[in-house]
Amino acid sequence: MAQAIQKITLSTARDIPFNKLTLSQENVRKIKAGVSIEDLAEDIAHRGLLTSLNVRPELDGDGNETGIYRIPAGGRRYRALQRLVAQKRLAKTAGVPCIVSKGETLEVEDSLAENVQRVSLHPLDQFRAFQTLREQGLGEEEIAARFFVSVVTVRQRLRLASVSPRLLDLYAEDEMTLEQIMAFSITNDHVRQEQVWDTISRSHSREPYYIRRLLTETAIRASDRRAIYVGIEAYEAAGGVAMRDLFDQDQGGWLQDPALLEQLVMEKLKADAEAIQVSEGWKWVEAAFDFPYGHTSGLRRFYGEQAEMTDDELARYDATRAKYDKLDAEYSEASEYSEATEQKLEELGSELDGLNDRPFVFDPQDIARGGVFVSLGASGELKIERGFVRPEDEQPADPSTDGGDGRADNGSALAVTGAAGGEDTQPDDEDETIKPLPDRLVLDLTAARTIALRNALANNPVIAFVGVLHAFVLKTFYVYGSDSCLEVTLQSARFSQTPGLGDTVWAKEIDQRHDGWGQDLPKDPNDLWDFLIKLDEVSRHALFAHCASLSVNAVIEPWNKRARAIAHAEQLARSIGFDMVEAGWVPTADNYLGRVTKSRILQAVREAKGDQAAELIGHLKKTDMAREAERLITGCGWLAEPLRMTVEEGTIESDAVADEASVGSDEPGNISEAQDLPVFLLQEPETSDDDTGDTERGIDGDHLAAAE
Repeated sequence: MAQAIQKITLSTARDIPFNKLTLSQENVRKIKAGVSIEDLAEDIAHRGLLTSLNVRPELDGDGNETGIYRIPAGGRRYRALQRLVAQKRLAKTAGVPCIVSKGETLEVEDSLAENVQRVSLHPLDQFRAFQTLREQGLGEEEIAARFFVSVVTVRQRLRLASVSPRLLDLYAEDEMTLEQIMAFSITNDHVRQEQVWDTISRSHSREPYYIRRLLTETAIRASDRRAIYVGIEAYEAAGGVAMRDLFDQDQGGWLQDPALLEQLVMEKLKADAEAIQVSEGWKWVEAAFDFPYGHTSGLRRFYGEQAEMTDDELARYDATRAKYDKLDAEYSEASEYSEATEQKLEELGSELDGLNDRPFVFDPQDIARGGVFVSLGASGELKIERGFVRPEDEQPADPSTDGGDGRADNGSALAVTGAAGGEDTQPDDEDETIKPLPDRLVLDLTAARTIALRNALANNPVIAFVGVLHAFVLKTFYVYGSDSCLEVTLQSARFSQTPGLGDTVWAKEIDQRHDGWGQDLPKDPNDLWDFLIKLDEVSRHALFAHCASLSVNAVIEPWNKRARAIAHAEQLARSIGFDMVEAGWVPTADNYLGRVTKSRILQAVREAKGDQAAELIGHLKKTDMAREAERLITGCGWLAEPLRMTVEEGTIESDAVADEASVGSDEPGNISEAQDLPVFLLQEPETSDDDTGDTERGIDGDHLAAAE
């Protein structure tokens, strides 16, 4: 006979006066978590008690009920009610909905069961509930206030509405994580979201950062200098769409219309350039988003003079300087940090900088034939390079000026007056008129003077240094300056074919140093010698090093490996302790990883991080592999092969050195030179011309000898 199913009888519910309730010592919740008691009390005051308390009657020694009820489950609700009673917002005898347990299980078991079996609300359900409330008229701030969460949390949950319903269904079925859904929410394009999900669902990489990268690969970051220059407001006003990530730091988001942004940049640049030309009167102004490195080559540069301070500005400067010095002296003796003092010092310092950074005033005649380059700086600011003169805009050379056209003139003033006749023309003793000296005689006399002057200069190293420095500065700063009697040449290669050089920290330091010297040097090249003579020794050396540095050329060209020059560049680097890692070079997708084959990318990761790291990205497409490799290698100190220092002498096998020596000439220096070459050069045949290599080596050697 079938056994009858035992019927379940639920515990009864009843209202119990608040002053008849007390907390059970068996409640398992000991640590504060979740909504605070204060917030819970406010929620009860707003909408009432939504969940009953679980209570048990207290018994005396004889097993009779005392009229008091213990609460094993619902302690936080009880404390919230207790707070409302203490605030006199709830009566002590107010009835509290309670479930009275029959006591067939342990109190601690009831408390544990209520907390363990409670399931937190799924974020998707929370999003849909928030969305329903907003559709019914509640604002984001009001929703946040009613549920005691931040407005940011509400906005983040509502942001999930931008995700494709198909992806939300996958998330509800636990086929996607919340972090993945949040990554998809940066765009409203459901089609693109689903395309990206279909792509990554077939691969091993489903990380949120990878999803964001795929969704934004055709967009431009709001932190890009073009976006900063134009402004997000102007971009959106022109119809542009910006993506935002409410779940992660997005630095302002991404701009989805690069073509529109480029158009706005060029329009604003053109307008700013025209405004500069009109307001300052320059003959020409060129505007571009960016100029190639060395774009000013062949143009003469002139500099303005900084405007003098007015009497009022000078008085304000002295007063501000006195305040700064006094406060700084007092603060240096203080034993405690003071934020107010630090802020005051910063304000005074900014005021002093503002007074010192006065505009430069240019000669109107120079402005009338000069021009300006206008481009964008690295931080989105307007980069203005003033004071350049094109060759066709130069003033006609004055024939009476020696060397005014910048061309070499190896003769002297006497040679100009020389006779056009034969070289041995004898003076006519019977003719009392003074005739010009014969050309040959002038040549012989000046040759003797030159040899004597060479000997004298060799015995005066200080003036010899000044003479070479004078020739260097003329070549570096004065395109059409006077000539030097020293036949010392200085060449400075321009690498305009390499993008991004002008934005490197090295190029910026060189430009800043060059402009600083340009401001200090005399405008007239004929005054340069006296300027250099009066210059202190430290400044002379610094100026010499700057000019000499501009002649360095360690570029390996496809048609000219320049093996000897590269070997000398390695010697130079070792002598000054130079290293590209310390200089700040890091491999990126733009400068290396995106420009080599996948095998090269994997080789770089393997060398920097090991085989396991290389295997992680081996399945990716080249573009994604380059980006992932950049992320993995950053900070490892890895260098591309052409940037590494050469192997030290003796590390190359002797037979390889012997083979290299046999290929070259019979000069005794060949073997040592081969040992100084990078490995990747030793693996390739030399294609440089011997004469060219000798010439370059001689020039560079002269420069380095002078610098040392």
